[in-house]
Amino acid sequence: MQSLAMIENWPTPTAAAAVVRADGTVAGAHGPTGRRFPLASVTKPLAAYAALVAYEEGAVELDEPAGPEGSTVRHLLAHTSGLAFDEHRAVAAPGTRRIYSNAGFEVLGDHIAKATDIPFEEYLRQAVLEPLGMTSTALDGSPAKDAVSTVDDLVRFAAEVQAPRLLDARTVLEAMTVVHPGLTGILPGYGHQKPNDWGLGFEIRDGKSPHWTGASSSPRTFGHFGQSGTFLWIDPDAGAACAALTDRAFGPWAIEAWPTFTDAVLANLRSA
Repeated sequence: MQSLAMIENWPTPTAAAAVVRADGTVAGAHGPTGRRFPLASVTKPLAAYAALVAYEEGAVELDEPAGPEGSTVRHLLAHTSGLAFDEHRAVAAPGTRRIYSNAGFEVLGDHIAKATDIPFEEYLRQAVLEPLGMTSTALDGSPAKDAVSTVDDLVRFAAEVQAPRLLDARTVLEAMTVVHPGLTGILPGYGHQKPNDWGLGFEIRDGKSPHWTGASSSPRTFGHFGQSGTFLWIDPDAGAACAALTDRAFGPWAIEAWPTFTDAVLANLRSA
């Protein structure tokens, strides 16, 4: 896939990217796809998937209390618990505002660890990483931002999300469906979004502008990007997903480069 070579022009010391189709076939890869990079917030979809495994196993319920008073597991996954960005304090009533919250995912990790009697890092490994063969991925710290992984491993994860084996497909569909539609909020790096739609641990593109995906990305596209210069998007309409990892922090370079790159990848997919 020629478009993947565009990462060579990114102003980053190192970058790697790959595309995986819904049937699990890798449509193309470029760069050191086996190199480990800090994921930053691309950790969240992995943590969310583990939370959904815990839900299907019966360890937790999505609507059971978790976090601030009135908040639930669902609120924590959808950034509507009312918790502040990086502080374990409530700044809004649950379900009233979309406040992107690292603290919320840390509370979620603690809640699942207590419910399963397994440290969250280990639960993630047993529930998601090991079954998918993600041997180069590990969490050491916050379930909001402290995983490391490779493009090769993220391809395995993206293939799973598109054709789930660890979860019921109906659960994954719920994860990519807007929770509390219409809420406004700030998308880090892009400012105020109205609405600022999220599913369960995945950001949903809808009609957001500006956005880190492409102009030709479908509104159903969902995924996450990280402040370490990383992203993973899944476009159900294109029947494919793309992961890119770099070793340069997110900034104006990414805001400029990523949408053009994504549009080129989608064009390649359409013409294949």
